[in-house]
Amino acid sequence: MAPSSSLFSISAVSPLSVSICCCLFILFLFLSELTGFITTEVVNELYVDDPDKDSGGKIDVSLNISLPNLHCELVGLDIQDEMGRHEVGHIDNSMKIPLNNGAGCRFEGQFSINKVPGNFHVSTHSATAQPQNPDMTHVIHKLSFGDTLQVQNVHGAFNALGGADRLTSNPLASHDYILKIVPTVYEDKSGKQRYSYQYTVANKEYVAYSHTGRIIPAIWFRYDLSPITVKYTERRQPLYRFITTICAIIGGTFTVAGILDSCIFTASEAWKKIQLGKMH
Repeated sequence: MAPSSSLFSISAVSPLSVSICCCLFILFLFLSELTGFITTEVVNELYVDDPDKDSGGKIDVSLNISLPNLHCELVGLDIQDEMGRHEVGHIDNSMKIPLNNGAGCRFEGQFSINKVPGNFHVSTHSATAQPQNPDMTHVIHKLSFGDTLQVQNVHGAFNALGGADRLTSNPLASHDYILKIVPTVYEDKSGKQRYSYQYTVANKEYVAYSHTGRIIPAIWFRYDLSPITVKYTERRQPLYRFITTICAIIGGTFTVAGILDSCIFTASEAWKKIQLGKMH
């Protein structure tokens, strides 16, 4: 009687085990698909166009730079471009914060540039009287173009010069930062677009002399625009695809479970017949 009891136990437990395993498997796949469904995916693409046609051909710039060894009354911002703009001592939306008991200066400014090659530079050109030995050692805290994008899934070069430290360079040297500005668009799930700009940078340091032989250093930011636009788009899996996937998971799992249960039952019956044959 013992073998018969054992076989009965095996045949009763096996279908239950298969059902439990199938339910756990379905739960695991369901949670995986649900995580993918509620997670927003950011897809990027490249194309040739000016994305922000409503900007009036302007790009907003935010600059924050410290010159610890140059008085604020000597610090100025000059802007030039190929459209003929030549502005010396730009002061709109800018402020100068004294550093080191007035020996240094922190310049913070927001201004706009035209979408043509040009430059803006921090210098002493707008000062009433030019100093003998202006010290252009500096730290760049921020240089960004367009809107500020604070998106977790996008890690671009929106503030590539942030943290640039030139305190140990030659005090009388000029600094050239060559910028290649890349238009960037971020479109969220609602279709709202924000326009910003990434940029690459190369720099060089040199001593420049005026026509009178004097050294007049400056911090130059020479820029050009890339014709390529980078677009980031938020996407989420459509609801119909999520439902279809869940139905496929449930249907497929139960189909496989039925096949396994049938195989286990057939094997159990065959083993039972073998054991009964041995008893006789």
